[in-house]
Amino acid sequence: MIFQGEFNNSIDLKGRASIPAKFREILTDSYGDEHLVVTKNFEGGLSAYPFSSWQKIVEQIQQAPAGAEKTAIIRLIVAPSVECVFDKQGRILIPPSLRSHAGLEKEIVVVGMFEKVDVYNQLKYAEVTRKSEELLLASPGFVAGVGL
Repeated sequence: MIFQGEFNNSIDLKGRASIPAKFREILTDSYGDEHLVVTKNFEGGLSAYPFSSWQKIVEQIQQAPAGAEKTAIIRLIVAPSVECVFDKQGRILIPPSLRSHAGLEKEIVVVGMFEKVDVYNQLKYAEVTRKSEELLLASPGFVAGVGL
């Protein structure tokens, strides 16, 4: 199973964000994991990976040749990552530095992106969605090629 769907949720003042039960079920059933690794993404939001998937990503980064790009990925993506466990209400605690990066204050959108889950504030998600629409309108061949 894959993570898919858009859910409007909230984040409380302590930084606890509700993750849909459907996503928690996929995490356990498909990945055998009970927690997520959350980090920054390149669109002004956060990306949350099943722990087992994150370990594979880190291994690939470690095996990459030394250089500026590898250092940048470590600095921007790996270093700020944090393991998040679920509380009894199905929430994860997102640390202040990641909340600040994504502008998470109250209303959030939790988005299934196949192998990961993205989290945005609602305004940023509207912007990201608009840019995606513009990209696809300019790429009709790709859209037709995937059967849409």
